[in-house]
Amino acid sequence: MGHLQLPEGKKIAVNLGTDFDAQSLWMGGFNKPSPSYMSRGEFGAKVGVPRLLELYERFDVKTTWFTPGHTIDTFPEECEKIAEKGHEFGHHGYFHENPTLIDAGTEEELVERAFDTFDRRLGIRPTGYRSPYWDYSDSTLDIVEKMGFKYDSSLMGRDLEAYRPRRWAIDWENGNKAGKASHVIELPVSWYLDDFPPLACITGSSTGQQDSNTIYERWRDIFDYGYERVENAAFVSCVHPQIVGQPHHMLWYERLLEHMVSKDGVWFATTDEIADCWVDDEEDIANMALPDIRTTASRPDYYPNF
Repeated sequence: MGHLQLPEGKKIAVNLGTDFDAQSLWMGGFNKPSPSYMSRGEFGAKVGVPRLLELYERFDVKTTWFTPGHTIDTFPEECEKIAEKGHEFGHHGYFHENPTLIDAGTEEELVERAFDTFDRRLGIRPTGYRSPYWDYSDSTLDIVEKMGFKYDSSLMGRDLEAYRPRRWAIDWENGNKAGKASHVIELPVSWYLDDFPPLACITGSSTGQQDSNTIYERWRDIFDYGYERVENAAFVSCVHPQIVGQPHHMLWYERLLEHMVSKDGVWFATTDEIADCWVDDEEDIANMALPDIRTTASRPDYYPNF
């Protein structure tokens, strides 16, 4: 199987990914464009971004900022500062749309619109994609391949290892069938390494008040497991400036960096740099064709519709 081959002397690659959703999160993600929610997005740009940039600079860490085009259009100065500090930008949709709720034409149009914004505002074209909703439609992988992305960071088929995603043909009665691997490298995400589910306060749907030490210990333990037990591991995490940028969260996040830098052989890298470490074997290359197996078999009538 293909695998990551990290630079000599490195035991684990760490990407402290930052999803800079700002106000688009509440618009495309939750349909909450009220003044209160817009102020929370503003906090992420005006307070969270400077705090994170200072922290990353202090630890000499380069990260990847997965940023919707709408965020760049709304907060161009903050995005320019991120670029000036040498961080990578990743594609994150246009207004944090949910790919599973829109048709294929709209999904592709929004990917293109975000590319136009990256080019017009920052003069760049991201090499990696992260689904705004950490979910795929039946068309997403087609679009990711068509747009020429080197890597994706949206799926969860592994945790601390990169892999090549496969299309699955769904068969409710005879077992699902895996297609051949995509040429796109997958740097998997994990809800356990996302600050939003445990720490974002959304009335009626999330507590957002979980203990910071619990989150620190969870992320530290996942890092330690990868460091000690997974060869050429990739620790890919995700924070949001409007969440982790709160003072009490900045403190646990800083403690996490202190723990990581205390270990020998830790490589802080962008997701683009990590993807460049992928090495295929002959079997991978032979199985990289893309058969059309995306037709989903009908769900049996007797099967419950969740």
